[in-house]
Amino acid sequence: MTEWRIAVAMTGGSGAIYGVRLVDALCAAGYEVHFMISNPARRVLRYENGIDLGEGRFELDRLFAKPESVVYHAPDAVEAAPASGSSGIEAVVVCPCSTGTLGRIAHGYSTGLIERAADVALKEGRRLVLVPRETPLSLIHLENMATIVRAGGIILPACPGFYHRPQSVDDLVDFIVGKILRRLGIDAPEFPVWETPDDYEGEE
Repeated sequence: MTEWRIAVAMTGGSGAIYGVRLVDALCAAGYEVHFMISNPARRVLRYENGIDLGEGRFELDRLFAKPESVVYHAPDAVEAAPASGSSGIEAVVVCPCSTGTLGRIAHGYSTGLIERAADVALKEGRRLVLVPRETPLSLIHLENMATIVRAGGIILPACPGFYHRPQSVDDLVDFIVGKILRRLGIDAPEFPVWETPDDYEGEE
């Protein structure tokens, strides 16, 4: 397994559980995760998941299963490792990615560490995966997404499928997390993939 350092950022879009589950999955796979969370994302996490991290630094073991594999960076710490192209961080994932954050990344407007980390990934030709969870989408949203893709980034909307016959919210979350891991080139056999049904008879 390639030993990667991966940066994961959570911003203020709905779907905080996607980001938490992604970090846990990466840590379980043996990766070092450089974690950033915006202040709006903290509020979403409190509202959606009942987890109150406060406004300053927090104990990682309150959020992740393997906190020893996570390095926390404050969102205004522009001197932190994810802000440098020489830090050895090989991929950046923003999950969930608010449309405001997406727009700033698309136009190279960095207000803090999260946008800067994404900007560095693009300029260094590394993987950048943005996971928006918004609907419906305006023309502005779509054009910003197209700009990201043209620049080399990946737009992976949090749109879970149902062909794996999910039985719980966790199943839906894992569907998206598995998609993210595979886009990062990480083997994720425990996450849902398409399998031809046993009763499939083919076209007549």
